[in-house]
Amino acid sequence: MKFVVIGGHSRNIGKTSVMAALIGASRTLDWTAVKITQYGHGICSLDGEPCGCAPRHHPFEITEEKNSAGRSDTCRFLAAGARLSLWLRVRQGQLTSAYPSLEHALAGSQYVIMESNSILGLIEPDLYLFVLDGSRVDFKPSARQYLARADALVPIGPAKPPRSWAGLQLSGLESKPAFPVVPPSYSSPELSRFVLEKLA
Repeated sequence: MKFVVIGGHSRNIGKTSVMAALIGASRTLDWTAVKITQYGHGICSLDGEPCGCAPRHHPFEITEEKNSAGRSDTCRFLAAGARLSLWLRVRQGQLTSAYPSLEHALAGSQYVIMESNSILGLIEPDLYLFVLDGSRVDFKPSARQYLARADALVPIGPAKPPRSWAGLQLSGLESKPAFPVVPPSYSSPELSRFVLEKLA
């Protein structure tokens, strides 16, 4: 089983779009796509709604997407050509306990592409692609923690240097390959070739 992880420094910067574009450009790999959503305290993993249940009651939920015509992220993965699309909803701090169930759900998959930063605390993927949007100042702690492990950077729109973010450790980033993408396609033939070559 080979893993590609798509991470990024903030929410809603195009990680899902980059992932869907990459799936569509490499359908021959018969992808299993996984979206991981971590909820804060007081939000239930069953439905994402406010809940008073204890973490031990509903620590996580894994669902398989069946609707390729829908508008959710997992639907978009199927529409792009993924063989299987899964959504792991998990309470913050419970990802480690959820991972064995995710591993079971991935049984038989040859190529897995996953949207998450925090999963790097549990696995060493074959590729970690890091999406950057220089117009967004937010930089999540999990993103800062794992940025140095990125195999390639994926800037959104006109490429801006990482110096856009105060306090960011720049060591080693300049030597990483970068594959800019632009909306609405978010695609890059060079990025697709890079991924295929690395997974060959």
